Amino acid sequence: MTPRDGDGDRIYREALAEREARGLLRRLVPGRRPGPGRVEVGGRVLVDLSSNDYLALARHPALARAAAEAAREWGVGAGGSRLMSGDLDLHHRLEAAAARLVGTEAALLFGSGFLANVGVIPALCGRHDLILADRLVHASILDGAALSRARLARFAHNDPGALEELLRREGSRARRALVVVESLYSMEGDRAPLADFAALRERYGFRLLVDEAHAVGVLGEEGGGLVAAGGLTGGVDFVLGTFGKAFGGYGAFVAGSRAAVDYLVNQARSLVFSTALPPPVVAAALAALEVAAAEPERRRRLADLARGFREAVGRRTGLSCPGEDQIVPVVIGESGRAVEISRRLEVEGFLVRAVRPPTVPAGAARLRVSVTAGHDPADLRRLAEALADAL
Repeated sequence: MTPRDGDGDRIYREALAEREARGLLRRLVPGRRPGPGRVEVGGRVLVDLSSNDYLALARHPALARAAAEAAREWGVGAGGSRLMSGDLDLHHRLEAAAARLVGTEAALLFGSGFLANVGVIPALCGRHDLILADRLVHASILDGAALSRARLARFAHNDPGALEELLRREGSRARRALVVVESLYSMEGDRAPLADFAALRERYGFRLLVDEAHAVGVLGEEGGGLVAAGGLTGGVDFVLGTFGKAFGGYGAFVAGSRAAVDYLVNQARSLVFSTALPPPVVAAALAALEVAAAEPERRRRLADLARGFREAVGRRTGLSCPGEDQIVPVVIGESGRAVEISRRLEVEGFLVRAVRPPTVPAGAARLRVSVTAGHDPADLRRLAEALADAL
């Protein structure tokens, strides 16, 4: 039934009101980033605990110079998709650098991690295949699975035994199987047992895609992520990384064998039908890789800050924050209460966004504290005190 003229927005207003009543309404709030670890919102400068700028590179002068020089030399846009006229030498240089970082033969650029997952997963799977995904994988992985039209089965979080049970029960019904996990989970802050998953891959012959969006640049000896750090490159088919988190810019890549990457060039629709990454973005990512390699103290500082904050939260609140890295979840439970605590922290000078369903499971709303190398230890201690007062 078509709404009457002038009444077309009613269904949207009702849906928004219903979300607001459940504490799930989201709004865009414009701001400005005056410096590392800070954000200006509504005229107030707050300590930013919701950023993914883990190495505090987004405002690094070397990245800004590289972007400006690339804009002057190459222009502000690539001018087309990679397979038309938008394929530039800069793209190939960044792909080679990304492959070196994670220890694979080749890599392929995408506009974002989301575009990578919704392009790669349907390229690898079709209606006669099986996708097995950790219960807590990112929404882009689930959307990629839906686009593939393959059968999707989800297993208990970080549980290799549950995955093996699914493989035994469901695997024989599929032409091929793809297992998808994250190495460092974006909302839980915990690491996957990648060695166990690689061992199952060897036993059952499935393909394994590891999304390292929150680990690449941060974890591992050279910042190459947990697959490389665990010596598991030969036991994983695809590694996904981004330049929009630890490396402070934008874009993403999927890395694997040369043949696998060449296959994706032909089959990944979010690559084939998208304009290539702009030259300034690519140049900034190349500069970020260089800075991160030359300044390993950024990774060490980040690890120290995250460890200290977890300890402070434990002392002040008695809470146990899962994980050991820069993502520190403080689980509240009810969505409305999480939003209220977030507002109280903002009054105290901290931007800590409440994360609510469907991003996290029902009843598991939380504050996701994201520590970066740009934070001051004193600010993190003050946040732990403010949390204790608000809980």
